[in-house]
Amino acid sequence: MGQPGLRERKKQKTRLALVDAALDLFAEQGYEATTVDQIAAAVDVSPRTFFRYFATKEDVALSLPHHGQEVMIAELAARPAEEPPFTALTQAMRALVTMLKEGDLTDSARFLKARELIENTPALLGGSVRRMMENEQRLVAEIARREGADRDDLLAHFVVALSMAVARVGFEFCHAEGEQAIDSLTNRLEATLALAERSLRPGWDRPADPA
Repeated sequence: MGQPGLRERKKQKTRLALVDAALDLFAEQGYEATTVDQIAAAVDVSPRTFFRYFATKEDVALSLPHHGQEVMIAELAARPAEEPPFTALTQAMRALVTMLKEGDLTDSARFLKARELIENTPALLGGSVRRMMENEQRLVAEIARREGADRDDLLAHFVVALSMAVARVGFEFCHAEGEQAIDSLTNRLEATLALAERSLRPGWDRPADPA
């Protein structure tokens, strides 16, 4: 895939500027007290321009975690068809770990600021949980598609539920700060994935052959 054109790069620059301004304002004066007008003014654009990129201030607050989930869904769809479902999903999760590890310090700082904001802002928790549930259903649908099953397939739901539990353990108890925070987070995620893989019997996520 080629490099994005000038127009697309300018749009991405504006989008990230809005994210940075929003995260700074949320940290300085609180999520509830911050308005879309203030976010737009901090970037020297109109509120109308803001709404070209985000529907609400909740959208801008949740945009980075949502992007990470989109990366994982896209990576899952691209995994080899012969991979067992849990393996495919853990490899997709590793793509997210790689994205966090290899991003520059500015990208990492954005992600950590957004994560801290969501964890400490009750008004955002509902939207965050809702998006996570929606994305889990998309993962279930993709696993079911890969396995030639329907969306009610028990194995697809179980694989996704187990993988999300692994991810939650990986994201918890990360108390490092500054430049060490992203390394601490990604190392814990990788260790949690490895522990899950060592703990499971090979082939468990393939349907049993009929007797």
